[in-house]
Amino acid sequence: MCEDLPNAAAPAFWCDAMLGGLARWLRAAGYDAAWQEGIDDAELLRLALASGRILLTADTRLADHGAIRSGRIRALLVPHGMGKFDQLAFVVRALALPLREPRCMACGGALRAIPKESARPEAPPRTYAWCDEFCRCSRCAKLFWRGTHWRRIESRLAAL
Repeated sequence: MCEDLPNAAAPAFWCDAMLGGLARWLRAAGYDAAWQEGIDDAELLRLALASGRILLTADTRLADHGAIRSGRIRALLVPHGMGKFDQLAFVVRALALPLREPRCMACGGALRAIPKESARPEAPPRTYAWCDEFCRCSRCAKLFWRGTHWRRIESRLAAL
């Protein structure tokens, strides 16, 4: 569940304000996906251009922006009417993305393995008793482990 070394070859994404659920699924699939609630189009374009991230949008007007049409900002228009998982399947197919080790579901940072004892102060006692592997986000420091919810996520990802 935790990666030892970051892979710089993996693309990173900016998701528009309508695609917050897609950002979380991309993180589960192993990709750094940024998302900000209520972000306006001009700021989103500025951040995508400055960061070099691929812009994912469901906004046809935004997708028609000159910086996208000219190729200065790489972007993919995600069709309307799709659920979060269908959006993920669309992006994975359109960009030929392999599944990778998951990233932090909160911020998209890389997850790093930590010694079990380090997790004791934060992990729920029952979880600490049965789980032997814990990870910490290298960006926001959130603690992660493979719980029963993760098995459901993995089965959905395997369906891709």
